[in-house]
Amino acid sequence: MTDDAIAEPVRALIARMAPDTPQRVRDDERLIDDLGFDSIRLMELTVALERVFALPRQNPEDLADILRVGDVVGLVRGATAGERR
Repeated sequence: MTDDAIAEPVRALIARMAPDTPQRVRDDERLIDDLGFDSIRLMELTVALERVFALPRQNPEDLADILRVGDVVGLVRGATAGERR
């Protein structure tokens, strides 16, 4: 998959699920502080990403450093390339 084939759908999914819905999601935006995600919504986002991109189940401990949209894009990009975080 190309970068745009991963990044754009990830950003679109985040935008659809964000409580504070932005017109456009940027990689530097923080999931909690800028987009209004809470712990429940972050868990829902994780499950949605796993389903949409056929990702392996993610361990919550491994997601602690995922704070920004760009971090999510990187996580999905790495998982779809066969890398483990």
